[in-house]
Amino acid sequence: MDASGLPLDLLMFAALIGGILLGYPVAFSIAGTAILFAVLGWTLGAFDIGLLGALGQRAFGLLTNDVLIAIPLFVFMGVVLEKSRIAEALMETMGRLFGPLRGGLGVSVVVVGALLAASTGIVGATVVAMGMIALPTMLRNGYNPSLSCGIVCTSGTLGQIIPPSTLLIILSDVMSNAYQQAQFEQGRFTVETISVGQIFAAALMPGLMLVGVYIVYLLGRAWLIRGDAPAMSTGAGDRPSPLEVLRAVVPPVLLIVAVLGSILGGIATPTEAASVGAIGAVLMAGARAGCSLRLILGGAAALLVLAVAAGTAPVRLQRDDAGLTEWALGGGYVLLALIGMTAVAGALRRLLGADMLRPALTGTMVITAMIFATILTASVFSLVFVGLGGEERIESILTAMPGGPTGALLFCMALIFALGFFLDFVEITVIVLPLVAPLLILMGHDPMWLSILIAINLQTSFLTPPFGFSLFYLRGAAPPEVSTGQIYRGVAPFIVLQIVGIALVWLWPPVTRWLPGLLY
Repeated sequence: MDASGLPLDLLMFAALIGGILLGYPVAFSIAGTAILFAVLGWTLGAFDIGLLGALGQRAFGLLTNDVLIAIPLFVFMGVVLEKSRIAEALMETMGRLFGPLRGGLGVSVVVVGALLAASTGIVGATVVAMGMIALPTMLRNGYNPSLSCGIVCTSGTLGQIIPPSTLLIILSDVMSNAYQQAQFEQGRFTVETISVGQIFAAALMPGLMLVGVYIVYLLGRAWLIRGDAPAMSTGAGDRPSPLEVLRAVVPPVLLIVAVLGSILGGIATPTEAASVGAIGAVLMAGARAGCSLRLILGGAAALLVLAVAAGTAPVRLQRDDAGLTEWALGGGYVLLALIGMTAVAGALRRLLGADMLRPALTGTMVITAMIFATILTASVFSLVFVGLGGEERIESILTAMPGGPTGALLFCMALIFALGFFLDFVEITVIVLPLVAPLLILMGHDPMWLSILIAINLQTSFLTPPFGFSLFYLRGAAPPEVSTGQIYRGVAPFIVLQIVGIALVWLWPPVTRWLPGLLY
């Protein structure tokens, strides 16, 4: 509070929400609010304008952050898979497999959503794809329209909790900084941090648990309310053969294993694994676009052998003592790289001819620019907010909460949930979490467990009206006979299921610690 008695930090936060609600672009709202209140605070003597001199260093640190480099690669992987219509084949096969079971078509949507989440990580692409493919199918088979909308919206949000996802990448960077800040406050000067791989490992089991919660709810509702999710009337010839199931499921599963396996196994960094995913997505999409299957398989095999061999037997040809064996290995590695590059080039050529590559690159640039613009401008906002005394105010609020550390965490979770009605997950992650996460860690909360609680809470922001992005995505892809009211009513029970998921993780912390403890 400045000399005039105005709580500029609180007014600044309220002005940001107001600007976003008025429809101004998010990045401009964040930066404009920060600059406006920096000037106002400086005029009233409540802000040191010299603090803005740290912005250049902050921006440089952000743009050179190795963790965040993985974001455009993962986005490219997801957009390529979405443009190649792999989701259609997967959805059609899973629908025929589970459809004869009451509620089975809804279960197939959840399963496909989980597979797409682990191979694309992009909510918008998944919701739109399933809204155009699965929603009309469920409606034709007599599913309750509201339930159908809720299934599609919620299944699409799994891309934010099941790794790899942009939310988890950004969250890992924020929580790593918060953990180091908390360590510094405690006088413990250590290089120990929280890695993306640890966050991915911690999120995997809770993500699969949420899938199980959705499926149990759907099967229970289909059994209790017979008309809500009837079984599909299919003949014996409509059931997919084992070969069809393998053909639809194996490619995305192999991509998931290649990306997540390389990260969780410690073989590759998240950025390296993201490049593996991008190349794998290009090869898969190229095969669907008509590229020679023999070329694609040969190229994929060559790149796999190259990755394994180069990791186990690295070659340094620049050394003076490099012998015949090293040169022979180097030549073999070059040959394998050429075979892989030929396959990638053939796939790219097919994608370019099928008009898939240009939209994929454009979509990647748009999504990446939006994310990084938000992160950059949020850095300005947080700097001004702290300069106006916001950090001290938050600390006083949290320490004054009844119930101690548990009460403070409940307050923060409720705040994040409420902000999810108005703000995107990126804004909440990069604006709010850097302010509250260090204090929560200092209060004794485990940072890994805390990260997953927050991740599931942020996932819910895609479902909460009026600004839940999944609702907007489905509104654009849904048939005309589906009303906005049906979409909003459909997500209500799934928002409750999200809260159930948060409660399960809260009451059973080992679900977030088992896999990281096994791998790290």
